[in-house]
Amino acid sequence: MTDAPALDHLHLEAALQLLERAGHALPGGRRDAAWLQGVIDGLCDLSSRDALTGLANRRQFELALDREADRTARSGEAALLLLFDVDHFKQVNDRHGHAAGDFVLQSVARSLQLCVRPMDTVARYGGEEFAIVLPSCQPAFGLQVAERIRLTVEMQAICIAPDLALSVTLSAGGAFAPPWVRSSGRLWIERADAQLYRAKGEGRNRTCLEPTALSMVSAEEKSLLFTTSAAIPFDDDPVAPSHRPT
Repeated sequence: MTDAPALDHLHLEAALQLLERAGHALPGGRRDAAWLQGVIDGLCDLSSRDALTGLANRRQFELALDREADRTARSGEAALLLLFDVDHFKQVNDRHGHAAGDFVLQSVARSLQLCVRPMDTVARYGGEEFAIVLPSCQPAFGLQVAERIRLTVEMQAICIAPDLALSVTLSAGGAFAPPWVRSSGRLWIERADAQLYRAKGEGRNRTCLEPTALSMVSAEEKSLLFTTSAAIPFDDDPVAPSHRPT
């Protein structure tokens, strides 16, 4: 029969080793309830982070995106989603190796974090693709914000060896969440991804945002307007009916 206390001790030591390998600050002090809570908090934070870059992982990003889509539907306040793809990233791996490619991704991640506000969510969406959710970003400033991020990465010299520095560029696509419209993170991603595809098709190293500040309402979103949902109760909307779009 397995000794349960001994097994619990093994699990705890494995958790501490995991936090240490990830570079996470281990809680200090004696092993009491507060110390254990610190370990749990560390593991929760670790589970929401991309292991390579330290950015939010895809799961955490999608949760943040859905929350922001819901908030925009309720408040009508503008919010921007930006998707970035590292141009010709395969050539970096092929010419310099995957370790150099990992270093490039880490450098890009740091540059993205330097360009955003604490309220923004920066994530590694997958592979060489990154995403940023920017709440309260007005349409008049959307292109300026995206271009500042893109240019910051372009101007960054990435030293992958004492005698070798690389520079990479980004293609960027962006879309605003449709205000006052019940939508979803998935539909929002599709809009931004269409613009990212356009940026790549037009030559890469550029930003493409939706042509209009207010996104066109898709057929699927129109159907959601007539579907009751506990997530967005219209009868509890704080905005006066006279201020809602018809």
